[in-house]
Amino acid sequence: MVWVIIAIVVVVVILAIMLITSYNRFVKQRNLIQESWRQIDVELHRRYDLIPNLVETVRAYAAHERHVFEEVARLRTQAVNVQGANPEQRAAAEGELSGALRQMMISVEAYPQLQSNQNFLGLQRELTDTEDRIAAGRRFYNANVGDYNTRIEAFPSNVIANSFKFEKAGYFEVKDEQVRAVPQVSFGTIGSVAGEQAPPQMQPGAPSSGQIHPQMPGDQGNYQAPPQQIPGGYQQPPYQGQPGQYPPPGQYQGQGEPPVGGPPAGSPAPQDGQPPFTGGQ
Repeated sequence: MVWVIIAIVVVVVILAIMLITSYNRFVKQRNLIQESWRQIDVELHRRYDLIPNLVETVRAYAAHERHVFEEVARLRTQAVNVQGANPEQRAAAEGELSGALRQMMISVEAYPQLQSNQNFLGLQRELTDTEDRIAAGRRFYNANVGDYNTRIEAFPSNVIANSFKFEKAGYFEVKDEQVRAVPQVSFGTIGSVAGEQAPPQMQPGAPSSGQIHPQMPGDQGNYQAPPQQIPGGYQQPPYQGQPGQYPPPGQYQGQGEPPVGGPPAGSPAPQDGQPPFTGGQ
């Protein structure tokens, strides 16, 4: 009987330890999500402060782009007013504001003077850095939310979550289709850069400058001896025929006199790969 009581006590202690550990882990994850959201909120406020200065700088060079500036100002005010909303609503407002800012940046590309303005370049650089920090913070926040929500749904941690009212957290996702769009990549023709024509291909039998084309087995019917350079300015034209045969007399069509002499009587014809007889000693 004593051993049964001890076993029950041990089981209860183990369950209590598991309960406390699981609860503390839920609390830690919830606090980590809140802290990561505060970091995003800081960067969002920094972007709110940069937008008016950027708009005023652009307005001085592109005054007729009035509708773009008004849209940016309206969406900025809308994003500021939803600061106390949940992450889903904040993400929707921030997505519309990011799209308006992107449209304004596209509009200013038509003004070269503005592109060389140091004040505009500095504000643009700060805005780009802020956007990068927001994107990094969003990835960190969503990763923490994913782990937290998984534990709320999984067993047996869902028992602790339901008992102590731990609710699922919302993601901070981008709704802008231009950001999510996959870039289209075209490699064009293999061996050429996109937009350029592919190099012409060599036709069979066409000569190639600076390249040696050895005779392969089975090409006897297309045999063509290379031209021979003979002292005196005479160049023997290539002779097309079967290997081991010499051109008939009078077939030389080069400039100057044909070479004196010929192969000795009874000498064997040159084999494949040997230079023809040129009359030299």
